[in-house]
Amino acid sequence: MKSHKEELWFNTKTRREYINITPEVQKVIDKSGIQEGLCLVNPMHITASVFVNDDEQGLIHDFDKLLETLAPHAPVEQYRHNDTGEDNADAHLKRQLMGRESLLAVTRGKLDLGPWEQIFYGEFDGRRKKRVLVKIIGE
Repeated sequence: MKSHKEELWFNTKTRREYINITPEVQKVIDKSGIQEGLCLVNPMHITASVFVNDDEQGLIHDFDKLLETLAPHAPVEQYRHNDTGEDNADAHLKRQLMGRESLLAVTRGKLDLGPWEQIFYGEFDGRRKKRVLVKIIGE
């Protein structure tokens, strides 16, 4: 069994952003040479998420609206975490709602996704450099 690891880096322009990273993840799989195995895609930050869903802008808008309804950024004083001087408690909650990472099948050297499935990096406390771990194991 082989393994391959790379990091993807993002610097988002806004506090919340959703980036389709499917092509970048496939490039890492291509470099790995692994044909059959598993690919873990994990944000290395506690205020971000990796999730799989449809790349349809209305749906992305709906995710963002739902998350902001369930865990609004303001007023920042509503969160005990922000008593520490932070202003990102909502981002931690949004990450819990969207999940931490995605584990994906690799078949014949390609991501084995459903017809509409795409991999997204969800950033909830952006405007600075962040990374995503891509770890592939298999043959």
